[in-house]
Amino acid sequence: MTSKPISDLYGMLKGMDPLLHDLPYVFMSEDRWTDFSIELSGMFASVHEDEGTTYVFALDQEWEMAAGLPRFARITLQVHSDLEGVGLTAAASTALAGAGIACNVIAAFHHDHLFVPWDRRDEAVRILSALANDADR
Repeated sequence: MTSKPISDLYGMLKGMDPLLHDLPYVFMSEDRWTDFSIELSGMFASVHEDEGTTYVFALDQEWEMAAGLPRFARITLQVHSDLEGVGLTAAASTALAGAGIACNVIAAFHHDHLFVPWDRRDEAVRILSALANDADR
């Protein structure tokens, strides 16, 4: 069931309900992507830029083409945020930045997906959950 998108900041923050996914993710450029057999099973997103295409893959196993790349955790903000809603990404990334946690965001139609360093994933979820709880007061 699809809910109506929420556009007010407090509603978006209150409903974030951050979900941490189990697998680590890597970002790679098209020059690294050499094993086309994993396209459908592991690719989460692709972004086409003037300089080339970036692919985001979930790693369910170690791949030679991902060797040496940093691992990220994916946290989905489960609120159905309006694409024209203002402030959710800024609030989430500012809260994480305050703790020195890098945050890369991919906004999709229904949800925002935050990618944070793998080894700081639990801390990031705690920070985001606290932000949502504070909005509920």
